[in-house]
Amino acid sequence: MGLVITTIASGSKGNAYHISDGQTSLLLEAGVPFKQIQKALKFNLQSPVGCLITHEHMDHAKYTNQMLSAAINCYMSTGTASALNIEHHRIKTIQANKQYQIGTWTIIGFDVQHDVNEPFGFLIRSKEGDVLLFATDTYYIKQRFSGITHMMIECNYAQSVLDQNLEDGKIHNFLYKRVMKSHFSLENLIEFIKANDLSQVEEIHLLHLSDKNSDEKLMYETIAKLTGKRVIIAKGE
Repeated sequence: MGLVITTIASGSKGNAYHISDGQTSLLLEAGVPFKQIQKALKFNLQSPVGCLITHEHMDHAKYTNQMLSAAINCYMSTGTASALNIEHHRIKTIQANKQYQIGTWTIIGFDVQHDVNEPFGFLIRSKEGDVLLFATDTYYIKQRFSGITHMMIECNYAQSVLDQNLEDGKIHNFLYKRVMKSHFSLENLIEFIKANDLSQVEEIHLLHLSDKNSDEKLMYETIAKLTGKRVIIAKGE
């Protein structure tokens, strides 16, 4: 069957994704109500073995308690758990660069750069050998990867669009600077792709596009031309 990726929601209003290897399913992020997740998956939701949460911002973690109430273990860094301040036996803290087994999945959390307390990206491997790189809300990824078959990676803004919005007064200087120090741009993504081995990649999902600072057509065409891979713009409700 291979790895199946479903975008439930992607963007500043909320983020949630579902992956399945045909045996067990895994949720990524808890930024929308659990009922929305069930509806998006047509209530055909295999019991998820867990939910990975990258950081504490509400568009990624607001509905953590609903996941816990649904008996879903939530995996995150110690820093994220501390920031969320939720006491529950299903909160599972993990350490960066250590391997963990969650059902049929093997996961490794890695450090990313964002204005929060210990944010993570995740490298997720299925029993069948698919390797998914999941990274969002970061302006820089220092690690290099090989053997990736699927990418789910932020492409939040294009520098040209952001610059034009600043010039037109559509964005304040403070927010302009914050965007560049907290999110992955098209330009950063291009450099990241050039620095990594994408020879085994089957598809690239572009996540968390900004409503105001992105250019979907430009991003799709640029990454498709650069990589020669199938590119998917992540869209949800």
